[in-house]
Amino acid sequence: MRLDHVAYAAEPDGLRSTAARLGAALGVVPIDGGVHPRFGTRNVILPLAEGRYVEVVEVLDHPSSDKAPFGQAVRARSETGGGWLCWVVAVDDLAPFERQLGYDAPPGNRRRPDGVELRWHQIGVKGLVTDPQLPYVLRWDTPAALHPSVGGRPDVRIAGLQIAGDPDRVRTWLGLDPEYTPTSVEFTFVAPHGTPGLLAVSFETSAGVVQI
Repeated sequence: MRLDHVAYAAEPDGLRSTAARLGAALGVVPIDGGVHPRFGTRNVILPLAEGRYVEVVEVLDHPSSDKAPFGQAVRARSETGGGWLCWVVAVDDLAPFERQLGYDAPPGNRRRPDGVELRWHQIGVKGLVTDPQLPYVLRWDTPAALHPSVGGRPDVRIAGLQIAGDPDRVRTWLGLDPEYTPTSVEFTFVAPHGTPGLLAVSFETSAGVVQI
């Protein structure tokens, strides 16, 4: 189990402008990620070190965006001005989460502009609306060589996440020991009784720490 990526919903001026601002702040060149046909969204990727990345995402004017939980969540976040949407954990086995939620993880796919298709299964996306302190969980079904982080800046890494929420709630969802503490990324929890969600992400860069 590991932090795979963080997602940022496009601001009012659109996907590319939002991604350009984030990329400039981090010194990372944005890459067109293509379209999620099942979700009615499209994205731009900021590939980083340690096998992680930032996904900047925008909802499309398409019927699937009104039906898919991910599309609904992106639309809702963008309509309030955009910003951090969620954090995502990658695992090798989705079965424990399927048992916990009582349904099979649905598939996801994205076709890049070069025609390459990425595939995965994911679960817990409905929580982006109901309890956004929790990550959704995915299992990649494509080779590691196609992971969106490939080619990322080796000197830009995700250093920490600030989350409005309850760490015990997150550990329970992920099936972690109550005393578990991450080692590669620092998690800071604030406002456990406030509106939950991902508030900020800090990055280590060659120019110093950048918080967005």
